[in-house]
Amino acid sequence: MFFKEEKQSALLKAGIMIAAVALVDWLVVGEIPLGFLYLAPMLVVGASLDPWQISLIAVLCTFLAEIFDDLPWNLRTGLSRDVLYFAAFIGAGLYVRAIAINRRSALKHLHEIELQMDARREAEEQLKILIESSPAAIVTTDANGNVLMANEAAHRLLALSQGTLPGKTIHRYLPSLTNISRHEDSKQYFRSVMQARGHRDDGETFLADICFSTYRTNAGSRLTAMVLDGSEEFRTHEVSGLHQLLAGSRIAVSAVSHEIRNVSSAIGAVHQNLAHDGSLAGNKDFEALGNLIGALERIASVNLRQSSDQATEVDLAALLDELKIVVTPSLQEENIEAEWIVEPGLPLVWADRPSLMQVFLNLITNSVRALSDRGHRILSVNARDEGNQVLVEVADNGGGVAHPEHLFRPFQAGAVATGLGLYLSRAFMRSFGGELHYVSIPGGACFVVSLTPTPSGQD
Repeated sequence: MFFKEEKQSALLKAGIMIAAVALVDWLVVGEIPLGFLYLAPMLVVGASLDPWQISLIAVLCTFLAEIFDDLPWNLRTGLSRDVLYFAAFIGAGLYVRAIAINRRSALKHLHEIELQMDARREAEEQLKILIESSPAAIVTTDANGNVLMANEAAHRLLALSQGTLPGKTIHRYLPSLTNISRHEDSKQYFRSVMQARGHRDDGETFLADICFSTYRTNAGSRLTAMVLDGSEEFRTHEVSGLHQLLAGSRIAVSAVSHEIRNVSSAIGAVHQNLAHDGSLAGNKDFEALGNLIGALERIASVNLRQSSDQATEVDLAALLDELKIVVTPSLQEENIEAEWIVEPGLPLVWADRPSLMQVFLNLITNSVRALSDRGHRILSVNARDEGNQVLVEVADNGGGVAHPEHLFRPFQAGAVATGLGLYLSRAFMRSFGGELHYVSIPGGACFVVSLTPTPSGQD
C-alpha cells in the first residue's frame, strides 16, 4: 500500500512538472531548445516507478520536446535528435531508479544491522546481569592464567575486594587449572568438570567444584571456569557418613552384646550348678571360669542404642527420586525391570534421611541378589499414604524367603555376609518411630517400610 501511494504521488508530481515544462516550451519562441528541462520529471519518476513505466514517460517527454522546440524535423537530424532525447530521459530515470534501489537496500541493511546491534546489546546486557547475579563464581582468564573478568561471586569465594581479581593469576587460587591453558599454540580444547582444592586470598583452603572450558579468540586462548564451593556439602557428607557408621556400629555392638549375654547366661547357669555340687571347690581353673563369666556379663551389659536425635522432616517423594537415580544403573545392568509407583502428594514423614536411604538401598540390594537366578526379573517400589502412616513396599519376584521368622535376627546361619543387613535396617526404622516388616507374596518377597507423617505433613 505504501509503495502504491508513493508511485501515485510520483506520477502526480511528474505530470505537473511535464505540463509546466511543455507550457513554457510552447510559450517561449526562439531558437532555444528547452527539452532538457524534461530531465527533472524523469528524476522524480525514476525513484519510484518500474522500468517499463519510466520508458513510457521518456517516450512522452521525447514527443513533447520535439513538438515544442521550434527546430525543423527531418529523418536525418530529427530522428537522431529524438533518439538522443529518449536516451537522455530514460538514462536519467533508470540511473535514479538504480540509486533509489541501492539506497533502499542500504537503508534496509542498515536497519537490520541496527536490529542486530540492539539484540546483541540486549543479549550482552542480559548475560552481564546473569553473570553478575550468579551465585557461582565465574572467571575468564587468558592463556597465562591472568584473570580478565570475574563476577562478584568470584570475589566473595576467593575473599577479595570487589574489582581486585582481574589482573591476578588464577593459578594462585585454583592450582589445578595451571596446565589446562598454559600453551598459547595448543589446539586442544577442554570442556570438563573436576573437583579440586582451592585457596582463598587469606590462605584458607576449600573444596572447589569447577566446570571449565577453553576456546580461542583473535587475542589468543581463553579459559572460562564456573566454580562452586563444595566444602559444606563435603562436610555434610562426611558427617552423615560418620553418623551412619556410628549408628550401625552401636546397633551391631548391641547385637553382639545380646548374643554374648545369652551365651554367658547359659555358661553361668552351668557354673552355678557345678558350684552347688562342691566337687570343684578350690579348683583354680573353675575359679578362672567364674571370673571369665563375670567379665562376659559386664561386656554384655553395655547398652548401646541408637538415639533418634537425627530424625527430621523428610520429603519422601524427593528421597525416592534420589533413590531411583542411585539404583537405576545397577538395575539396568542386571536386566531388572523396575516399576516405581509413587502416589502424588505424599506428606512429609518423620525419619533420619541418611538412615532411611540406607534402609531402601539394603532392601533393593537384597532384591537384586534374590533375582540373580531368575529369567524375568521384576522389582517394584510402591509408596502410598494410608492416613496415619505412609507405606513403601519394595517387592520382587525372586521366589520369596524360606524362613521369614528368622529374617530380622542378627548373625543368621546361611546369610551371605554377617546377617546384619535386615537387623540393622529394622533398628534404623525403629530409632525414629518407623517399622520394617516382611509380607509373603506369591512367587516373591515384599518388605514394607512404615513411616509416621509429621504434623505439618498431615495438614
